[in-house]
Amino acid sequence: MMRAIVIFLLLLGWAGGVLAQDMPLSQVLIDGEGWQAVSEGHGFTDGVCSDAEGNVYFSDVRSGQVIYKVDLDGKVSEFIKDAAGISGLQWAADGKLYACVARGRMVVRFDKEGKMEILAKEVRPNDLVVTHDGNVYFTQTPEKEIRRIDPSGKMTVVSKDVVTKPNGITLSADQGTLAVSDYGGKYVWTFRIEKDGSLSYPQNYMMMRTPHSNPEVAKGDGMATDADGRYYVTSAEGLQMYDPTGRMGGVIAKPQNAGLVSATFAGPGLSYLYVACGDKIYRRKTKTKGVLFFQQPKLDKQK
Repeated sequence: MMRAIVIFLLLLGWAGGVLAQDMPLSQVLIDGEGWQAVSEGHGFTDGVCSDAEGNVYFSDVRSGQVIYKVDLDGKVSEFIKDAAGISGLQWAADGKLYACVARGRMVVRFDKEGKMEILAKEVRPNDLVVTHDGNVYFTQTPEKEIRRIDPSGKMTVVSKDVVTKPNGITLSADQGTLAVSDYGGKYVWTFRIEKDGSLSYPQNYMMMRTPHSNPEVAKGDGMATDADGRYYVTSAEGLQMYDPTGRMGGVIAKPQNAGLVSATFAGPGLSYLYVACGDKIYRRKTKTKGVLFFQQPKLDKQK
């Protein structure tokens, strides 16, 4: 009996050691693979997202008037015209593309023909995420708010005055946790998503690396999640990566000296990391792949 207990404790310690191992950049980046420009000549790119096939969508929030599409062959085309000032995009389970229209102060969605439906007016949306069951969460940076639009269309404030300047937003791989970056601080905050869609247990879960010139402000912006539960957040210092426990795995250098504001996994097998950086869209091949939040998560939410 005693021998069995000792063996059990040794196995438990081994398993705990495995779970506690670091997740460095070497688990994600491929030697010799760097950033490659996919689309350029824009004013200020933003809102990169992927559909189920791995096609990429993005906007030119400064001077563009359309939502662009990059197909699997790298061809760039205009997907939806007359869509200006968009800062956040995501496809949802209803087959529609959701968008933060910062310039027009609206949250909207487009069908595949480009017809627009307004979900919220007189708001100041920055970025959004849509769960597989149709809850829309979006950040309002100046108001220090996170708002939710439920599947019936009702909008509520689910967090206020917790995050200094809530900006980028993503979900954990199992969609049980909402993560929000702070543009005016140095933390990425996490919230538990309750069964009724409300948020609870806010925590400053990940501490971002900050510039020496401004050690209290990381300028956390757009976020992404991969299939292994890692979080990626764009910032002044580059693309910062964290494991599911909130520990930093490293910082991926920016492809150019410009604002890095948005990231997603797309391309064949969702294995390419795409970023919006200044006037260009870049991508690089990785060892991991992304998750699509409009699909049912493989892991059940732990409530």
